[in-house]
Amino acid sequence: MEHAAILPLLAVILDLCLGDPPSWPHPVRWIGWIARKMEAVGRLLYGDAPSRAFGTSAAILLLLLVSVAYGLISLLPVLGILAAVYLAYAGLALGCLLRETRHVSTLLDQGDLLAARAALAMLVSRDTSGMDETECRRSLAETLSENFNDGFVAPFFWLCIFGPAGLWMYKTISTLDSMWGYRTPRYACLGWFAARTDDLLAWVPARFSFAFMLICGMISGMDWRAALRQGPQQARSMESPNAGWPMAAAAWLCGGSMGGATVYFGEVKQKPQLGPAGQSWSASRLHTLQRLVFWSALCLVAVAQAILWAV
Repeated sequence: MEHAAILPLLAVILDLCLGDPPSWPHPVRWIGWIARKMEAVGRLLYGDAPSRAFGTSAAILLLLLVSVAYGLISLLPVLGILAAVYLAYAGLALGCLLRETRHVSTLLDQGDLLAARAALAMLVSRDTSGMDETECRRSLAETLSENFNDGFVAPFFWLCIFGPAGLWMYKTISTLDSMWGYRTPRYACLGWFAARTDDLLAWVPARFSFAFMLICGMISGMDWRAALRQGPQQARSMESPNAGWPMAAAAWLCGGSMGGATVYFGEVKQKPQLGPAGQSWSASRLHTLQRLVFWSALCLVAVAQAILWAV
């Protein structure tokens, strides 16, 4: 049990130190490969819009495959422990998220807008080709705060509760939601189960994201009262039941506006307003957000480890 209690802390340390080296194998890539094959089968059988039943069955089958694969690997002597450490670390994305957002932020600080757009396009699904510097910074702030939950808090939460198996159940659903969760005729039915399940699994972690950002904002002397007063109401205005919570906390604590007109797949979408109106994301606000995410993560890890060692 002692090695299980230390595993989340070890995973976070490895994530911050190593990130996600492109040359290393990664389970998400394997899951994505299987998902693409499943989607191809679905379109072969049902045409361009596979049914909810097929999407649900495919997602459950993939969950079973991941669960069985981890169960078999964990039975191996020595290698099972090494695999648990690797899978725990590989399921977290805090280090990679901070490095990639700092890279885009640095390009913007240097005035290299074209390179910043290209780098930002690797992080977001929106169209970055026509963005000016202000829009790039807003998009970067939005993806950093939203992915604080999706890429770190939620997988860390399930790692602490159910170990690497729980983390990879969440990551499997999250990957399917990223691939199939678009509300378009092509994916509306195929991704229905993955999207609803992802909403369910990320519900509690999203509120934890808000809470720990608020705590760190309070310690840092930020306007935590405005975040506490306005944040929950604005978070509930979002289409997603979870994305708005860390985004609203970040917007109010750092004093920058989120939401508004955003281009997705050639169409302009008006997203709900988060944070104080009319406040653009300056370089200093973006750097403040990066520090806020880092310290909020460490605060969460410290509390989680104290609980794990106590029980």
